[in-house]
Amino acid sequence: MLFEYRFCGIEGMAKGKTLKVVFKTDNQRQGMLLPPDLNDLVAANHPVRIVNDVLDRVDITSLVKLYKPGGTSSYHPRMLLKVMVYAYINNTYSSRKIEEAVSENINYMWLSGMSKPDHNTINRFRGQRLQEILKPIFNQIVLLLCEEGLLSIKDLYTDGTKIEANANRYTFVWGKAIKTSRERIKQQLNDLWQYAQSVAASELEDTDPSGFDKIDSEKLSQTIEAINVALKDKAVTKGVRQKLNYAKKNWPAALDKYEKQEKLMGQGRNSYSQTDADATFMRMKEDHMRNGQLKPAYNVQISTNNQYIASYSIHQKATDTNTLTSHISQHIKDYKVKPSSITADAGYGSEQNYQWLEDKRITAYVKHNQFDRRQNKRIQQKNPYTTDKLVYDEQKDKYLCPASKTMKNIGSFKKNNRNGF
Repeated sequence: MLFEYRFCGIEGMAKGKTLKVVFKTDNQRQGMLLPPDLNDLVAANHPVRIVNDVLDRVDITSLVKLYKPGGTSSYHPRMLLKVMVYAYINNTYSSRKIEEAVSENINYMWLSGMSKPDHNTINRFRGQRLQEILKPIFNQIVLLLCEEGLLSIKDLYTDGTKIEANANRYTFVWGKAIKTSRERIKQQLNDLWQYAQSVAASELEDTDPSGFDKIDSEKLSQTIEAINVALKDKAVTKGVRQKLNYAKKNWPAALDKYEKQEKLMGQGRNSYSQTDADATFMRMKEDHMRNGQLKPAYNVQISTNNQYIASYSIHQKATDTNTLTSHISQHIKDYKVKPSSITADAGYGSEQNYQWLEDKRITAYVKHNQFDRRQNKRIQQKNPYTTDKLVYDEQKDKYLCPASKTMKNIGSFKKNNRNGF
């Protein structure tokens, strides 16, 4: 009966009015008396309006001062800044894609006021003018958020991440390799000097290269020249002559190269990439194949509050431990305010950091690097004679081992880390 009812219903509809498909009017070629207002096409709660309102409150005087008078007119830096920030929020970093967006995307067109900067203008703006001004602008926005009560710059939660540099991972320079090569040249020069001493001691002055604290290209050239003069009329082996010629031709240039490389490397790091001298080779996190590789990278330190980034800094040091003091010092310099507390993981735990934070009267919620190991009973039972298990007897001023035997004091020493602490 149900089937028959449906069938009868359909048959009844067919006997009534015939229905037609109706389409909405196509006005593609219809002219408009008045042009549309882009402001009406952007939703009132769209994120692009927030970007516009926030950046309208930012002082860009320092950015405007970078423009020189004369010549053709320039795109306003505030407009370019708005377009750049909104593009980055939407994960658009290509200058050509941003150029395309300001010509096709309504939100970009509204934000730029129908201006259409090309990709060269965008690249020059962010690569030359914005490079040194971006951090102060970021600080202003953080302070605006503080005024709105959205975050505090006094209670910081700090962590770091390593970002791989856009550099060749196989063109590296290692500090230990430079030191080894320099010492090898010094040793070979000393061998040549000793050989010359055995052949023509009376013709050599007292300039033994083994006494040089640091050999350089000038001292090297003088020593090789002295050896050549002393052995000029002496019967020496062909191998020695070839080695002296090779040393005269190559060693001074090699030492100059090593000196430039050490200057580029600076203090506090042991490597750099030849295609990006600012990048240091760091152990990156394992990939999907569980391969941890050394790659040219930067150590980016970030402090947050209420899930907002309050400050950031970029470092060439691979370990987080050696970045905390400089990161917090930069925070204090930027905001002229000292944080009241710092929260960080065990990667920042060191005596130097604890002492520095205590001197600054900053409360540290930072675990030491052995904290988790000491909470693990299995690890604790594995080695019963660690230093934390020694018992101190105040009356006798002695330490007792876990077996209740007196420990003998055989001496003490002080050791400085790379930072001089």
